[in-house]
Amino acid sequence: MDHHVDLDLLADPEFAPHQLMNALFAKLHRALVAQGSTDIGVSFPGVEPKAPHLGHRLRLHGNQAALKALMTTSWLTGMRDHVEQGAVTAVPTDAKHRVVRRVQVQSNPERLRRRLMRRQGLDPQAALARIPDAAAEWLDLPYVTLRSTSTGQSFPLYIDHGPLLPSPLPGPFNAYGLSPTATVPWF
Repeated sequence: MDHHVDLDLLADPEFAPHQLMNALFAKLHRALVAQGSTDIGVSFPGVEPKAPHLGHRLRLHGNQAALKALMTTSWLTGMRDHVEQGAVTAVPTDAKHRVVRRVQVQSNPERLRRRLMRRQGLDPQAALARIPDAAAEWLDLPYVTLRSTSTGQSFPLYIDHGPLLPSPLPGPFNAYGLSPTATVPWF
């Protein structure tokens, strides 16, 4: 994690910044899946936890070779009019570090009830008694909205920027560029 690339969203009268970030992140996810990459992480330097939104900048982290390999592919096709791409640049030596991870919750009680009815043979009233609508969990975290390629359904991918740490923690990143344990530089 000694280099980074900044991707800044440009103002667009037709699309809101969150729509552009959703599209950019979806393209990045597909590119990371295609490459089978586990050594590229992401962060959102403009994140506003109280808003909550991720801001206008997506920062990719990794070693120089991995970032150059990704950026030479055509994964940004269709986004070039909406994104200003920075160069692959070294991370400042005084950078802090933080874990940027995915957080999941059970936000759909109806889906949980259907699953309970299938698994335990319950009727709808019994499932409702076990899992009331109040069981839905909601997060006050920033997120991107993605569409599942397998089911076609949209879902929020909640992203948590952990506390600042003085030193890096190594580890793999998933196909979203997120990790429950590995850190990315924060500056």
